[in-house]
Amino acid sequence: MAVAIRLNRQGSKDRPYYKIVVVDSRARRDGRYIEQVGSYDPMKEGVNYTINLEKVDKWLANGAQPSETVNSMIRKARKA
Repeated sequence: MAVAIRLNRQGSKDRPYYKIVVVDSRARRDGRYIEQVGSYDPMKEGVNYTINLEKVDKWLANGAQPSETVNSMIRKARKA
């Protein structure tokens, strides 16, 4: 099973909110996920995401591939 770390859209129209989730790469964007590892609120000012780096590191060690957006968030979180 190929595993990915990507965004899962929540919220309502014109008010998006995303969960950062570990998911089977063949699953739908907003489908069932394996584990939630963070969240992202693009409507918030300043630091608008939270990531549990311990969980992310565990999944990356197991071969999960992050999306480009999630990968940039992980890099920013590691710097902070």
